[in-house]
Amino acid sequence: MRRPEDLTFSERIYVPEVLRGLAVTGGRFFRNLFLHSAHSVGLAHDTPAAITVQYPDQYLSYGPGYRGSHRLTLKDDGSVRCTACFLCATACPARCIHIEAGEHPDAGVEKFPLRYEIDTLRCIYCGMCVEACPCDAIRMDTAVHPRISGYSREDFIEDKQFLMQRSRTMRDQGEAVLMDEMIDSYKRAKPGEAISRT
Repeated sequence: MRRPEDLTFSERIYVPEVLRGLAVTGGRFFRNLFLHSAHSVGLAHDTPAAITVQYPDQYLSYGPGYRGSHRLTLKDDGSVRCTACFLCATACPARCIHIEAGEHPDAGVEKFPLRYEIDTLRCIYCGMCVEACPCDAIRMDTAVHPRISGYSREDFIEDKQFLMQRSRTMRDQGEAVLMDEMIDSYKRAKPGEAISRT
């Protein structure tokens, strides 16, 4: 790290650096202004210009490595794959996963989660829960960013049924439906009204 006495005079007064930053910003602005103007009159179609996505009317798809909202995976019979081993909750650095285990009705299965909740306000979306799970019961492959679910802390707690429903929706209708449903709920909500999860 450089000490203040090692800086040159121009670096100490900051003006050249500020002007260089303004030149970069201004250069991008005028480049895009020129290109958008040229595109509107039928010129320079081969050169792309930067665009602003008008969210929520338009949105870009996230890449395959994106850590989206959580979902609980399902077995072939539609039941939750989770065995309530608590490894995800133990690995979570934010301590946002809460599990209550219970005895499974099927004697061949030792236990299952009676309650499985993720506090999305505390979650840092690190993916440690996915890494820790030995039976692939939790995933973050929904390609849906965290949603605004309401105006109180309780509204942001996603329970077992909600997390399982994401898997059912992805299985039956595809991944893109999750984002469409979320954006539709934003559009239907009135100002000051809690946003529906359905």
